[in-house]
Amino acid sequence: MSFLEIDGRTVGYRLLGDSALPLVVLAHPLGMSQAVWDELLPMLLPHYRVLSWDLPGHGSSAAWHGEAITPANLANELLALVDLAGIAQFHFVGTSIGGVIGQQLLGQAPERLLSVTLTNTCAVIGTAEAWQTRAAAVREKGLAAMAVDIVPRWFGPAAGLAQPALLKGWNTIMGRGDANSYALLCEMLGRADFSEQLKGHEVPLLLIGGSDDVATPPASLQTLAECCGVGEPVILNKVGHVPSVEAPESVGHLLLEHISKI
Repeated sequence: MSFLEIDGRTVGYRLLGDSALPLVVLAHPLGMSQAVWDELLPMLLPHYRVLSWDLPGHGSSAAWHGEAITPANLANELLALVDLAGIAQFHFVGTSIGGVIGQQLLGQAPERLLSVTLTNTCAVIGTAEAWQTRAAAVREKGLAAMAVDIVPRWFGPAAGLAQPALLKGWNTIMGRGDANSYALLCEMLGRADFSEQLKGHEVPLLLIGGSDDVATPPASLQTLAECCGVGEPVILNKVGHVPSVEAPESVGHLLLEHISKI
């Protein structure tokens, strides 16, 4: 684990692998941490350098100290880390809110992107009202209390059966986060709408979803494909909202097939 101070706030990140290899950047979902990518590392590192980081108030990163967070704030944080690595262009992979960062990059800095892979996300995720309600509840009750209801929505039934301690483990991780940073990110998602901003770029794009995802179901990925003007998303069977945890081998093969062509 390494740390970088960006705008007076400490950000925890990992930069792994041979510096001569192309860079893959991994962006994790809301409430989780960069640990969601751990099972993909053995597949990626023989071929790519890998950068992952923790969102504000998540994992090893300090809480957000402003009044609001925007997708541009998160994209700029990522670009600062990429610049630290001395890389001009990179492959981007993001799940859920990580996918929102990817959509921001497609509009903000497409010239930096070799490819984009978005999983379990959409141009508009949920509703502003639902995100405002969650933000208020998190500020009132805290993340540890809210995790009991939120974490089960991340995973399909098959993952819970295969890993009996999965939910309890992620309950613990989510509960250690900063409630206000999480709430600010909820409010950001309530404002984010990329539905009119995703066509026209020339960045190779892969979309992946899960058949058992209740947060961004397959229909959401189909809507995103239409917004982007690309082909059908790949929907993984018996997988929920976090395929890098539930089906890392499948995600790894899809990702390597996608980016190795570039």
